[in-house]
Amino acid sequence: MAASEPSKRPIVVVTEGGPHIWAIVNAIADRVGPVSVILESPESKKRLLLGRARRQGWISAIGQLGTMVLTRLGKRFLAGHADRLIAEEQLATEPRPGQTIIHVPSADGPECLKEINSIEPGVVLLAGCRLLSKDTLAKIPCPVLNYHAGIAPKYRGMNGGYWALASGDVQNFGTTVHLVDAGVDTGGVLKQARGRPGTGDTIASYALRQAAFSRDICVEAVKNAMAGRLETIDPNLPSKQWYHPTIWFYLWTGLTKRVW
Repeated sequence: MAASEPSKRPIVVVTEGGPHIWAIVNAIADRVGPVSVILESPESKKRLLLGRARRQGWISAIGQLGTMVLTRLGKRFLAGHADRLIAEEQLATEPRPGQTIIHVPSADGPECLKEINSIEPGVVLLAGCRLLSKDTLAKIPCPVLNYHAGIAPKYRGMNGGYWALASGDVQNFGTTVHLVDAGVDTGGVLKQARGRPGTGDTIASYALRQAAFSRDICVEAVKNAMAGRLETIDPNLPSKQWYHPTIWFYLWTGLTKRVW
């Protein structure tokens, strides 16, 4: 098969789900071909909290938990804003009838690997799921890409769009599709997209806003991977990993910088 010809092999997206991810899945399905979605179970809040406490200390972990709780409440109170954003951007944020969905406990578990290998995809796109270990990656016989809601490598990790705005770096409110290695958003960059938050956007809606202007790069990256044309670019940016903001930082930044 010539390198420029698209592969006829299936497309797999591995994710924990969410409206912004379904917007991307549906865009790929519309413009490239059918997508099999492997849906991992959410990690328990207790395990998340313990992991963050181990890495960053209990004070930061509890502060981050406070922001997560506030964000969840905010999504309920700001549901009307999200609905308007979805309508304005024509986002398809739900699984469509007939969508193949395969449930697994973890993206980095043997069940997920077994499903991927049985599908024999031409590309695997990770989007909002657990990190894959080096051993797991070595056993996936096709390109593995990641959709990251931040401009890498400057805003690796969590809430890349929020941190760009909170840092006064509005020009880097964007997203990245990159190759996956064993690091946190450290693989070679394939595509990036930049946009602007809309009036009324907050940390609860940034992911939807970013997905709206990132559908094209996800489609292009998947097409290129299927055709064997994976060319990385150098963003020429410093590298830093970010985490959830603590509740006190979030409230202070919201009050002083109007970044919510």
